[in-house]
Amino acid sequence: MTLAEERQERTFFGFGSGYWMLCGIEMFERLAYFLVRSVVAVYIMQADEPGGLHFTAAEKGTIFAWWFVFQSVLPMFTGGYADRYGYKKTIFFSVTMNILGYLMMAYLTTFWGFFSGVLVLATGTAFFKPGLQGSLAQNLHKNNSSVGWGIFYWIVNVGSVIGHAIAGILQKGPGWKAIFISAAAFTAVNYLMLLTFKDFASGASKTENPLQVFARTMKNIFEPRLITWLLIMSGFWLMMYQLWDLHPNFISDWTDTSGVAAVIPDFMSRMTDRGMQVFQQNMLMLNSILIVAFMIPVSWLVRRMRTLEAMVIGMLIATCGIVVAGFTASGWVFLSGVLFFSLGEMLTGPKKNEYLGLIAPPGKKGLYLGYVNIPVGIGGFLGSKLAGYLYGHFGDKSVLAQKYLLQHTALGEGKIWDGNPDQLTTLLGVARTEAMTKLQEVTGMNAVQSTQRLWDIYSPHLYVWIPFAVIGVIALIALIVFARMAKRWSDMNA
Repeated sequence: MTLAEERQERTFFGFGSGYWMLCGIEMFERLAYFLVRSVVAVYIMQADEPGGLHFTAAEKGTIFAWWFVFQSVLPMFTGGYADRYGYKKTIFFSVTMNILGYLMMAYLTTFWGFFSGVLVLATGTAFFKPGLQGSLAQNLHKNNSSVGWGIFYWIVNVGSVIGHAIAGILQKGPGWKAIFISAAAFTAVNYLMLLTFKDFASGASKTENPLQVFARTMKNIFEPRLITWLLIMSGFWLMMYQLWDLHPNFISDWTDTSGVAAVIPDFMSRMTDRGMQVFQQNMLMLNSILIVAFMIPVSWLVRRMRTLEAMVIGMLIATCGIVVAGFTASGWVFLSGVLFFSLGEMLTGPKKNEYLGLIAPPGKKGLYLGYVNIPVGIGGFLGSKLAGYLYGHFGDKSVLAQKYLLQHTALGEGKIWDGNPDQLTTLLGVARTEAMTKLQEVTGMNAVQSTQRLWDIYSPHLYVWIPFAVIGVIALIALIVFARMAKRWSDMNA
């Protein structure tokens, strides 16, 4: 279906039925994705999580790093194939891959088994993004792209809110396996959704073979303005994704959310050795709730603002939010950081799609919107590896409990440690999963007191979050310089 044909159909709020069906597909895909993504960091490495995998921070970092590469760098190539072979076929393939990935994650519990399930899921998502977003771009034009992408981003977060809420209910009830199986079931709904509209013409050549599509993909990415923007945004996403990927563990280890738990429904919290604490995903759910509530008004307010100017302001506010959220053990202060972060995300997230959608040449919408995921892949890969190192050495409460036992109790007398956290279990004879219990047994402190002691001595908030804040500031400065250069370039070519 061409854009002209779509415009002749009945519209709702200025958009055709195909646009809204695509938004529905996105919602179900994101509901399933965030149902898993909101809790999987805890499932992978949290030492005190019943039924979890109990991998180390470094192993979690490796899983997340390659998840980012497959999910976010592959669309650089899959976008061209979506343009060439059709958006609906691409989405159908991705739905199948996602279902298979979720089921593998449900039943495979070894490192390599679970890792392989993650990569299958990530590959499916890599095909889904350009197929769905390429279709969406064919339904938008310069006059409605800002609001259209804003609504799309709003729909994403509707799915996210639902996914976060369901995750806690399943985690508290039937358990971890049910979370992954439910994600597969929600994803399968999109088989039916694909029957509700005709495919949208991409305008791309339909005679290219796969090697020609690959060559065209590689040729286009070396446009100087595009590659500079991609590198700058990689630094920003390196910092930004830590809210969703590192904070789940940080909240579970360090943040006292008992005050928040006292004023929200009981199903959003659970009893722990530190008292009633909010599920970490329900703390982070504020991000999605704020976007659902304010994304469309914010998109309307900034519709006439230069795209890069809006992104600069958004990055500044989001960086402030990361700093506030990361430097505190208070649940309420953390939520204030999420508030700032979310406002910054509202300005930055949709604008990155809008920017590439507007500069993309005819017939290359899917290709260019595949490029939009590259900064997420590069930044996510480097950020995950950095987070694995920083948190494994300076943030993981179970590791710091082992470190305390080695350095401040009789268990460590006469033992030499070279700083590698993997050696602590062997040196002490105390596993990560037992470290906090052993610390309380040896010192006589309770869970609250021992957590506070470790926070005071080892300052995990400083060692973990300062490096990410610095990277965010550097990316912000680089984008300011880029925005000025881009404006000058536009004036010269006007």
